[in-house]
Amino acid sequence: QVPLVESGGGLVQAGDSLRLSCTVLQHNITSFSLGWFRQPPGKEREFVGALRRGSDTTKLADSVKDRFQISRDSAKNQMHLQMSRLQLDDTAVYSCAACSAFRHHFCSQYDFWGQGTQVTVSS
Repeated sequence: QVPLVESGGGLVQAGDSLRLSCTVLQHNITSFSLGWFRQPPGKEREFVGALRRGSDTTKLADSVKDRFQISRDSAKNQMHLQMSRLQLDDTAVYSCAACSAFRHHFCSQYDFWGQGTQVTVSS
């Protein structure tokens, strides 16, 4: 098992920025490809973005690609989701996930999940 812990959620105003962190515990983050997901209230979980093991290559869902960025801080064993120009419909529980992918590959499925952190955007 690979424990993942999200942090950085909170209540923000529309138009604000927020940075979420996903900390990989007991393992080296460089051994994994990772992803961010979110689940708005009353809706299904959806893909937000992903980070490829062994590179800085990322991909983002069309709905957020102009506003969100994903990065990795290997020294801190953390992946970050930088969210800008937040909108009301960004309100969701945000979760990170990981897989033991080969280097330079995105996850085809996710084996490990965090508990999530709440992001609430108000007007």
